[in-house]
Amino acid sequence: MLFLTLYQILDYLINIIVFVVIVQFVLGLLIAFNVVNMHNQFVAAVYTALNAILEPMLKPIRRIMPNTGAIDFSPMVLIIGLTILQIIVGNLARAYM
Repeated sequence: MLFLTLYQILDYLINIIVFVVIVQFVLGLLIAFNVVNMHNQFVAAVYTALNAILEPMLKPIRRIMPNTGAIDFSPMVLIIGLTILQIIVGNLARAYM
């Protein structure tokens, strides 16, 4: 039962991280296409905070991946990796029930 509880907590945290990655990606696109402006203090604060939260997870992925130019695939790789981790831990939790 303890393993199932830990799985549920980990599942919830992974879902939050995936949501934050998607928000950062969308906000980055909005900034890149000048829909929102970084001169707005709220936008700058949110974008800086999201980058500070996600950079420790994305930096190792960026070091491993080849340089693809203007397109950054590290958020997608992070989401795929977290989803794989979620599936593995979920199957382990069901196996120990």
